[in-house]
Amino acid sequence: MRSRLLVAAAWLLAFLFLLLPLGALLVETLRQGIPAALQVFADEDARSAILLTLLVLACTVPVNTLFGILSAYALTKFDFPGRGLVLLLIELPLSVSPVVGGLVWVLLFGAHGWFGPWLSAHGLRIMFALPGIVLATLFVTLPLVARTVMPVMEAQGRQQEEAAAILGAGFLQTMLRVTLPAIGSAGLSGILLCTARALGEFGAVSVVSGHIPGQTETVPLRIETLYNDYQTVAAFALAAMLALASGLLMALRNLLQPRTGRTPSDRMSWTLSSRV
Repeated sequence: MRSRLLVAAAWLLAFLFLLLPLGALLVETLRQGIPAALQVFADEDARSAILLTLLVLACTVPVNTLFGILSAYALTKFDFPGRGLVLLLIELPLSVSPVVGGLVWVLLFGAHGWFGPWLSAHGLRIMFALPGIVLATLFVTLPLVARTVMPVMEAQGRQQEEAAAILGAGFLQTMLRVTLPAIGSAGLSGILLCTARALGEFGAVSVVSGHIPGQTETVPLRIETLYNDYQTVAAFALAAMLALASGLLMALRNLLQPRTGRTPSDRMSWTLSSRV
């Protein structure tokens, strides 16, 4: 009986805080019909926002993936002075407001920031341009891949990498043949989570972008602009597209989450048979 009440409460909360708002978004998007909703994609600024968002994803996700895997490897496979501090710094973006994540780059690279005058003197522009948007997005999504794969790496221990090293494998071979196949779907899960988070980032990007339509507006910023201009159908259509994309990414992540890649015995069999 108690378990049924808990399940019912979980479904009620999911309905009130997830399904009901998303359903309302879909209804408002389609209130004037599908053609009216699709009309937003004829807007040049909306198309520019979509392309800019995809470009930001193309820049941030590979960097976060590389950093996340390497930092997780270092933190789980080695003991070194300052390990706790490094872990704290990696997790810091999870605990601060995204607005702070944008403001720190303004303090560094803004017109009156630490390096702003030097950048301006050399004709370099970071704030209110693509580099600033990428930096802000990197800041808020930095821990996601690392924190997703770290538990898997910790559970694996160090034996497989040590065995590969004894057999003569270099660092790159060990990463490609042992570590990466072992983290398997955990790594893909982290990448999907990072992609979904970067896709919908608003606060940090809003601080550094300048909200210039057709130039520095990502999809979340374009949604705000359209809504403030009372173009509600277009705003809801873009919001629905963003919610659908994020939902598909999270659904794929949940499908991958139960899988943990090859077992330790599988990895050991490769190690013993390859004789690198």
